[in-house]
Amino acid sequence: MKSVLLGTVASALCLTIAAASAGEIAVIVKTTNSNFWQNVNKGAAAALEGNSEHTLSFDGPASEAAVADQVNLVENAVNRGVAGIVLAPSDPEALVPVVRRANEAGIPVAIIDSALGESGAGLYQTFLSTDNCKAGEMAAQAVIDGAGTTGKVAVMSYVAGVGSEIGRVGCFTEYLKGNSELEIVGPYYSQSQMATALNQTTDVLAANPDLVAIFGANEPTAIGMGRAIVQAGKAGQLTAIGFDGNEDLQAFVKDGTLSGILVQGSYQMGELGVQAVLDLLGGKTLEEQIDTGVVLVTKDNIDQPEAQNVLY
Repeated sequence: MKSVLLGTVASALCLTIAAASAGEIAVIVKTTNSNFWQNVNKGAAAALEGNSEHTLSFDGPASEAAVADQVNLVENAVNRGVAGIVLAPSDPEALVPVVRRANEAGIPVAIIDSALGESGAGLYQTFLSTDNCKAGEMAAQAVIDGAGTTGKVAVMSYVAGVGSEIGRVGCFTEYLKGNSELEIVGPYYSQSQMATALNQTTDVLAANPDLVAIFGANEPTAIGMGRAIVQAGKAGQLTAIGFDGNEDLQAFVKDGTLSGILVQGSYQMGELGVQAVLDLLGGKTLEEQIDTGVVLVTKDNIDQPEAQNVLY
């Protein structure tokens, strides 16, 4: 039903989109205070290189938890009549009404990273993301490969209920339950604040000296987790898997603090997201969902092209 709705909306928007083919493409992400999202910005800018018909704006709230601020940013974009929107929704349901407004205004929307809620079906034209369930399962298998199938594993998550978190952490947990006897501690929610993740991990390590593994499910959470591991003198003593791939996390992989990091194609999200809007403005029909990929980066492959193409 969803694909039919998307197709119907795409057809209905075709004439409106064709009439508004030039102008601003607004990229609105969960927060601008993250290297991950800045890498999305780089990819978005690359998609418009040499394009004189469109301009790019890039914005996001101060934190991923500032959902109302993100809603306002999308509202403002609709009000100023942008040509298209690339949106990473911080909350799956809170963004639905304003995406509906964009749809009613004939503005094409490409959703990236996290899914919009079910009530938003038919209001956007494509969804570009990491297969977060697959990524969660990859992280779980990396834990099993490093720590075995018994003992305790702590889950350091970020914002409960966000689409990416539901798939990533949910599938991580389910995979462990189905393929090991590992006992799960948590999840703990950092609200994507590095300092919060550091404090939470410090407490978890102190309360569970027998941990065999730990998983940090996004960039600020994984950085805080890595710093706590170092401060506790536990670097290299447990299997630690992080998520995303900025310079801090790369350093943790190289020095052995983290056993590996799952790195999304953040640059690709921005580039392909803007390209999707350009294609829609050109009258093309897109796939309902586009996988932007994920790579497990370890000390063994961090200098290889497969890792270097996604690290930032």
